[in-house]
Amino acid sequence: MPSRQSSSPDASPTALMLCRRFFVVAAFASIALTTRVARALTIKGALPWRPNAGSPPVPAEPGPWKYFTGDEAQAVEALVDRLIPPDPKFAGGRQAGCAVYIDRQLAGPFGSAQGLYMRGPFDPKAPPDQGNQSPQTPAAHYRQALAELDQHCRATFAGKPFARLPAEQQDKVIGGLEDGSIKFSQGESKAFFSMVLTNTQEGFFADPLYGGNRDMVGWRMIGYPGARYDYRDWVDHHNERYPHAPVSVDVGSG
Repeated sequence: MPSRQSSSPDASPTALMLCRRFFVVAAFASIALTTRVARALTIKGALPWRPNAGSPPVPAEPGPWKYFTGDEAQAVEALVDRLIPPDPKFAGGRQAGCAVYIDRQLAGPFGSAQGLYMRGPFDPKAPPDQGNQSPQTPAAHYRQALAELDQHCRATFAGKPFARLPAEQQDKVIGGLEDGSIKFSQGESKAFFSMVLTNTQEGFFADPLYGGNRDMVGWRMIGYPGARYDYRDWVDHHNERYPHAPVSVDVGSG
């Protein structure tokens, strides 16, 4: 039996031959074993896996508000329609369903801050790159800020809530939220404006599956093809509008 040193330059021809033979036999056995393990299977009758078994997105359910009260919903619909106003060609934030998108998000994991670290200590003076510095969940933040917004508008505009103000006054109020000149008794109006703006943009451009971007208006506006299988033939067509209608992940939505 050849030793581990039999392949050295001083080994005899017989030892080298035995060593090579052992190597060839071992390699052949390995290939044969691999071939048996990796043998293809013939699948008959049904697939051996369930479609959409990998945590697919859950479509937003149509119907009444899931989180907002009626007054809150009116205020949010007015906000999103001023942040993304309609024009003669495309719908604005309200018709696009941005408020519905926000409502469904607040009623779900986003609203309760699931998956986020929500323990202190919190530093209100921390820079933005250090993330949220409040123990409030997004749902609680919306509820409190919308109540503060309602109080401010009723005190400033003869008892009228934000949703009943003319567009010019609504824009002035939104500007006060953005620059922080409107003061809330709890929290900052700028933080609320930033959240509403981000969520409105999400609702306008997210897949219609989530309740916003109704009729894929956001995608049609920017010429986005959506969840099409392949559009490589148009990758190099710069400054040209994509000629085909967008496709949603939820086939039934569009």
